[in-house]
Amino acid sequence: MNSIFDKSGNAAIISRINKLTPQSKAVWGKMTVDQMLKHTNEAIIVAFGENQIKVNFLIKFLGKVLKNKIFNSEFKKNSPTAKEFIFSEKYDFENSKNELIKNFSRFAEGEKSITLMIHPFWGKMTSEDWNTLMWKHMNHHLEQFGV
Repeated sequence: MNSIFDKSGNAAIISRINKLTPQSKAVWGKMTVDQMLKHTNEAIIVAFGENQIKVNFLIKFLGKVLKNKIFNSEFKKNSPTAKEFIFSEKYDFENSKNELIKNFSRFAEGEKSITLMIHPFWGKMTSEDWNTLMWKHMNHHLEQFGV
């Protein structure tokens, strides 16, 4: 698997993001392209401690139990989304895309870019866990929009 921390791997994801247009349509799912950009950006900034979500004990327990299974398989189409990451409004495409690119680029600074090592849902995270989660999540949504 490619790495979000590797400059060329990071650039490959950003290149795919740059292929999106306001007219890009989802191959599956309910999100519009601007909602997907907002969704993925909000998930990314959790790693930097900039999106602090609250998760109840039962959900935290579920995340810890499912972590290895989810991290070691491909993300399934139409998987459920945590309510904190559902964005149903209309968002400015260019601003959302630029914000996502800016934040995803931060991973190219290396593992030190991650400041949160206990994810609110998944629990204890290593740099490799963050790499797996962020790469698979971005890849999943870029494939959702055909890029």
